[in-house]
Amino acid sequence: MTAPAAQRHPSAPQGHPRRWLILGVICLAQLTVLLDNTVLNVAIPSLTTELNASTADVQWMINAYSLVQSGLLLTAGSSADRYGRKKMLIVGLALFGVGSLAAGLSQSSGQLIAARAGMGVGGALLLTTTLAVVVQIFDDAERVKAIGIWSTVSSLGFAAGPLFGGFVLDHFWWGAIFLINIPVALIALAAVVRLVPESKHGRGERPDLLGALLSTIGMTAVVFAIISGPEHGWASGRVLLTAALGAAVLAGFVRWELHIPNPMLDMHFFRNQKFIGAVAGAILVAFGMGGSLFLLTQHLQFVLGYGPLEAGLRTAPMALTVVALNLTGLGARLVGKMGTPVVIAAGMSCLAAGLAAIALLGRGGYGGMLFGLVVMGAGIALAMPAMANAIMSAIPPEKAGVGAGINGTLAEFGNGLGVAVLGAVMNARFAALVPAAVGAASLPAALAAADGPAAREQIRDAFASGLEVSQLAGAVAVFAGGMLAALLLRRAERAEEAGAPAPGAAGAGSAVPAGPAGRPEKDGDRADSTGPAA
Repeated sequence: MTAPAAQRHPSAPQGHPRRWLILGVICLAQLTVLLDNTVLNVAIPSLTTELNASTADVQWMINAYSLVQSGLLLTAGSSADRYGRKKMLIVGLALFGVGSLAAGLSQSSGQLIAARAGMGVGGALLLTTTLAVVVQIFDDAERVKAIGIWSTVSSLGFAAGPLFGGFVLDHFWWGAIFLINIPVALIALAAVVRLVPESKHGRGERPDLLGALLSTIGMTAVVFAIISGPEHGWASGRVLLTAALGAAVLAGFVRWELHIPNPMLDMHFFRNQKFIGAVAGAILVAFGMGGSLFLLTQHLQFVLGYGPLEAGLRTAPMALTVVALNLTGLGARLVGKMGTPVVIAAGMSCLAAGLAAIALLGRGGYGGMLFGLVVMGAGIALAMPAMANAIMSAIPPEKAGVGAGINGTLAEFGNGLGVAVLGAVMNARFAALVPAAVGAASLPAALAAADGPAAREQIRDAFASGLEVSQLAGAVAVFAGGMLAALLLRRAERAEEAGAPAPGAAGAGSAVPAGPAGRPEKDGDRADSTGPAA
């Protein structure tokens, strides 16, 4: 007999009394990490001059952080579940602060690259533990709103990063963009120690060390291939070999996880239609965001003629729309009234419509693009929190860290996939329209090789056409995928309403919570109480 909803997870928190204050602390810690993803871009000229950094050095300064962070997300989430989410949050803040100090005081490119890699370790712990703590301290009634505010920080970090970096560089030397993290990390550390409750599970289980190693190597290789693709070409040996290595290692990771009693990532989650639908939707939201921003910056600079800073400012309306709508709690209210599948379908439809509007209306000027950006922001504000909540609610609470790691990994993968696919569509269209004698390695190269104003105008039109086609392709993919995700989620909900859990959902909805491989859960699998702070 199925237990009442309130009894399905006896260890699930019913709402911590200081949950909103804790959420503020968590968001402060997360904002520091996300600012660091974008702030370095505006410091590239200073780094090139003062550290004598080559183009390859600058790329590694940027990529070392994202590579390490992406590769460790699953491992970081699993460690938080096993050893304590508060403990790993503290470790993450400490590592991020020490890495920031080392970066700010770096005297060479090699030192800065190493420091950025260390910051990536701290960033992986912070991104997974923050979401896991949110899931632990908020009950079902408030969780969607809380996740919406948590996800708002991502958009705020994207919008504020270039502005913050530009302000700091106008008044201080480049190292200040890293040293400013230290007081924020110290404040967050003190607040976490004082306010955040501890929660963990896994007493008596052996750590999955080989699974952690395989997931880290596999994800790092895949992300490296995605990062290298635009520069070296998607068909280059470097990219193909790295991607093949990553795929092979991840296949080995899946086989290993299926055959051990205490896996880091229970593959039986992927039998759950609710989980699969949320995963598909999360990838496509990130696909739309990552691919569209990659195209938008080129559209603003190469087609509309804005400078880098002006272009960055003109993409901000999308992020600000996400922030405004999530802070009002609109998405959470709509999920309560209309259900997760409907809200996700509406959000993905808006995201697709925004991409289409930019493609069809943005070519003539910024006004049409502004409309598309706002519509895209509304779609992201609706879909992203609902999707993250669907992923986390499809996974038992004692695996909240792994769920957060999956959510972060999907975002990284979707962003890279969006850049790769939409970039390839744009390049193919551009190459098809540019005269063969000119060549189409890039827009600047093609313009330099053009013979006369008429040829240059033809090349610009070809590039604009490539952008338009790729944005429309992205809109179709996002819309179709969003409808599929909503359908899977709706089918899973109907199965639950009929009294049978969705396939593979034993761990998320049965009277006796399931441990790995569907066996009854042991006492050591349950989350500790989120009682008073230490």
